Amino acid sequence: MTDFKIQISEGKAHPLGANLTDSGCNFAVHCPDAQKVMLCFFKADTEEPLVCVEMMAKTGRVWHCHLAGVQEGQLYGYRTFGGHQSQTGVSFDPEKLLIDPYAKRINRPIVWNEKQYQGDSHFMMPKCVVVKSEPVQNLPTSTRPYIPLSQTIVYEAHVKGLTQLHTDVPLAHQGKYLGACHPVIINHLQELGVTTVQLLPVMAFMPEPFISQKGLTNYWGYNPVNFFSPEPRYAVNDPIAEFKTMINTFHQAGLEVILDVVYNHTAEGSADGPILSFKGFDNASFYLFERNEYGVVDYQKYVNNSGCGNSVNTAYPYVLKMVMDSLRYWVSEMGVDGFRFDLAASLGRDPYEFSSFAGFFRTLRQDPILAEVKLIAEPWDIGHGGYRLGQFPSNWHETNDKYRDTVRGFWRGDKALTADFATRLLGSRDIFPKGKRSIHSSVNNVTYHDGFTLHDMVTYAKRHNEANLENNRDGHGHNLSENYGVEGPTLNPDIMALREKQKRNLFTTLMLSQGIPHILGGDELSKTQLGNNNAYCQDNELNWLNWQLNERQQDFLDFCKYIISLRKNSMILSELSLLDDNYNLHHNVDEVNWYRPDGATKVAQDWHDPNNKAFAVELKGCVQHTDEHWLLIFNAFDNDVRFHLPELETGIWQLKLDTRYKKLSDLSKIKIRDVFLQAYRSVSIFQRT
Repeated sequence: MTDFKIQISEGKAHPLGANLTDSGCNFAVHCPDAQKVMLCFFKADTEEPLVCVEMMAKTGRVWHCHLAGVQEGQLYGYRTFGGHQSQTGVSFDPEKLLIDPYAKRINRPIVWNEKQYQGDSHFMMPKCVVVKSEPVQNLPTSTRPYIPLSQTIVYEAHVKGLTQLHTDVPLAHQGKYLGACHPVIINHLQELGVTTVQLLPVMAFMPEPFISQKGLTNYWGYNPVNFFSPEPRYAVNDPIAEFKTMINTFHQAGLEVILDVVYNHTAEGSADGPILSFKGFDNASFYLFERNEYGVVDYQKYVNNSGCGNSVNTAYPYVLKMVMDSLRYWVSEMGVDGFRFDLAASLGRDPYEFSSFAGFFRTLRQDPILAEVKLIAEPWDIGHGGYRLGQFPSNWHETNDKYRDTVRGFWRGDKALTADFATRLLGSRDIFPKGKRSIHSSVNNVTYHDGFTLHDMVTYAKRHNEANLENNRDGHGHNLSENYGVEGPTLNPDIMALREKQKRNLFTTLMLSQGIPHILGGDELSKTQLGNNNAYCQDNELNWLNWQLNERQQDFLDFCKYIISLRKNSMILSELSLLDDNYNLHHNVDEVNWYRPDGATKVAQDWHDPNNKAFAVELKGCVQHTDEHWLLIFNAFDNDVRFHLPELETGIWQLKLDTRYKKLSDLSKIKIRDVFLQAYRSVSIFQRT
């Protein structure tokens, strides 16, 4: 300890965190009510304690000091003093080593260990690392892809699961940031046609104690301990450098990267949860607490809008600043192109009730660095009044669960869904009104990480989550899935054929729908989780993508590539703009006509008929902008339906896709005249040529 020579001075209160200077490092941390704050240093190789120094200055709510001689790579952490007062929310405990909320890197993953947490938690806790602040390498603003919304197709992926089983990726890089950007992965994404990779959480996290005690883990990563540090589990050596390499590589390939971020709760849990960082600095302000009928706060009862034990108080100025600093950091220094906000309704609580004009939304909208990044909301939480689909500001996009459920139900054969299905197909304008919200406001998905995969959606009628060790009680029970005669895998050729066709129907609908398509990574590979619709705790082959495809799986992958290409190469299918929508000053479609199978125009009673499961829609382009002319036919009946095609003044209807066929080459078998026999449970796409 005596060989660690430093010279301490007051330093500055800003910026927060550990920031290198010409002579050393400035440390600043928000901790308004502490009586004393100790800054502790550790050896880089063994984490053996070196020295703890008392921070010698406090300005307002911030403790700070400058230490000459501290260099890049130095390990550190904090201890705070001031007692534990449950009635006021004070949670100071000098035995708990704390992660700096502004730490840009931690030296190892944080893993819950009950024995190591008791008493002095130094052995359990990772150490913060002093790092040099610099923008992402070789990434001038002009090199960002900036994919237009009309061309955006989101591909949701998990850093580890993407390559853990890919034999073409070097063993050391499998499951890592460097594996995710390997040429074989880049080539797959480019050939598939997606434009934007949405990564499950990559901020440093800790699996919940109750999961760890069962021998499982939080594979998804929705349990953050820090909002700046990239998760070290996915790094070979240096998580910051390797993350930036991944971003650079994606950008050079023309692909965007957006992060799934969790600012609504942390790994510190409720009153009985551990003290890891935020609780130990300013528990009463960082989290929300319940109030009685007189408005008196009960600091023993954490508000739990997240379902994970606590709710972060983003209405508190320091917390709002920290979240904004975090977002700017991931854009300006780490290079990402946008964010998907987990349980985003929590961020719009100001602090208890949701408002579209909440401080978080206002602050985010005026920020010059964040003005052009993509913002996607999961527009709900589980708290009071938490369902807020369609109520986010107009610069946001929102994951649309009504789209998901309607499309699933329609293709399953549920009644009275045709009218709603048609609304979802053309952008869910009942939720995102014309003139007020963009046609791209709806983020459309039929599958997400939390639920069945596409293959399991047509293979299992019930969830099978026994591996999660919660007696199959976890996970969503309302899946709108079907097994078509056998629960799980089968060798019955008729059932297998129907399942594959239903996958093609669901994926085709996703690509034909107005809005931003969201693909669950692995669906194109026919990924199965064996019926587990809540595989958050399964860090194994159940979640990792299997890249060894059989003929059936390869056929579906080829189909996915084709329909994505069809969407991307069409102005209308990727961005339908109508004359009565004054959100933009242009339109590209003159007519949208809806038809019954007999060729007659659909009337109100047709839409209200609960037994109606087949219709056609004609999209006729505006000649000033495009000569595209499309006819889409949907048949969710269990029987074939004869359709009379609309008459054309010039040209003929050319069949571009029919989901009855597993191979695209089979389209040549179809002869088209004025009448077309639409196969049961199928979609056809015609284009005038």
